[in-house]
Amino acid sequence: MKQGSFKIQGMRWLRPVVAVLVLLLLTIALAACSQPAATKAPAPEPTKATEEKKAEEPTKEAAQEEKPVTLAIEHFSIIEGTTWSGAHDRAGKRIAEKYPNVTYIYREEVGPDSTVPFAEELISEGANIVAGNAEFMGLPLKDIADKYPDVVFASVIASDLTTKPNFVRYFPRQYQALYLEGLVAAALTKTGNIGVVSAFPSVQVIRRQAGFTLGVQDGAKLLNKNVNIYVKYVGDWYNPSEESEIAKTLIDQYKVDVLTQQSDSGSPLDVAEKAGIWYVGKDMDIVGEYGWSSTDTVAISFDTRWEVIYDAMVQAYMKGEQPELIMYPGMESTFTMADGTVEPTVDIMNDGKVGVDAISPKADVPQEIKDLVAQRREQMMKGEWDPFTAHAFISNGTGLDLEGNPVPDKGTEVKPAGEGPTADWLLSQFNFDLEGVTILE
Repeated sequence: MKQGSFKIQGMRWLRPVVAVLVLLLLTIALAACSQPAATKAPAPEPTKATEEKKAEEPTKEAAQEEKPVTLAIEHFSIIEGTTWSGAHDRAGKRIAEKYPNVTYIYREEVGPDSTVPFAEELISEGANIVAGNAEFMGLPLKDIADKYPDVVFASVIASDLTTKPNFVRYFPRQYQALYLEGLVAAALTKTGNIGVVSAFPSVQVIRRQAGFTLGVQDGAKLLNKNVNIYVKYVGDWYNPSEESEIAKTLIDQYKVDVLTQQSDSGSPLDVAEKAGIWYVGKDMDIVGEYGWSSTDTVAISFDTRWEVIYDAMVQAYMKGEQPELIMYPGMESTFTMADGTVEPTVDIMNDGKVGVDAISPKADVPQEIKDLVAQRREQMMKGEWDPFTAHAFISNGTGLDLEGNPVPDKGTEVKPAGEGPTADWLLSQFNFDLEGVTILE
């Protein structure tokens, strides 16, 4: 007999044993199925220790807020003693104070040629949000946006609206607070002449001056006054000596008794104080924040809270979301500070006070103007009213010719009353002065 055949025959005795085992297993399985389902044991009562442990477990939102964020701001000027960069710097500090996981770092006096080198230096220090606080030196950030896809870059808007998925553009609706300042300025003038020391014709400057102009005109109409607005350009944002000379010219030759500015040095304020006329401030509460002059000279200022915008960027980054690419918030948007104080994007301020209370107690402002200031401020904070929607835009025939967009002829109605201009148009195409302004050579 072959060996292979022997093995098969030798294992035949296993067959009955296997059959018995299979039958036994089937019997056990059927018995188990016929039994009632087992009852789940009740969960133990939570103890104090387990409750404390559960409380310590971070929620999804808390985990997002714990994500480390470094906000870096490149300032085009020095910070100390400036209202523009000073306000941006204050915003960075307030953001870092509010969020334990956020760090604020910066560079000062950044020009277009140093924007990218400084940005890469800041990124090496951990920055994941890098912002340029002026367009001329912020735009170069778009050139490295693709190189650093995990970093959010941002730049203030002057008139260019270029964006990328990680290159954000932003500006606050400062014209809303400037409108309120205009109401006050109209009430203050006795000569009927208001002067503006301005930087140079640009969409940003023209737009802000338009807000002030509409406020002056509404205030003058309410008080039945004839008020002139004189604007003279410096040719630069910061030129203390030239700003000073222009301020003196406005006072001596054009008899202005209320002075404001769209330039950046403190010279116009110094001239106003020396001449004993009223001054209307910009960008920051200069009396309350810096102690510049007093409410004997400063009738009102407007304060810009850039932290509203930077907070939106930080929150989006912590949630892993893309921030809005064109950010243009107004008084309806707010920021809650670490101490719980809620502040709108822009507001009128003076010596630490806000709203109507910010008007200098030495200023002779009629109650009807104060009431209108309070009414319009409240409406704008609720998003119910806006000076640029309410008023028609009638061209003064002066301004800045843009490619494909020349200054409209004097008297042209560019936008009717009651129609809201788009954000893109306001930010990039508003290139003409409103009727009623005198632009001095």
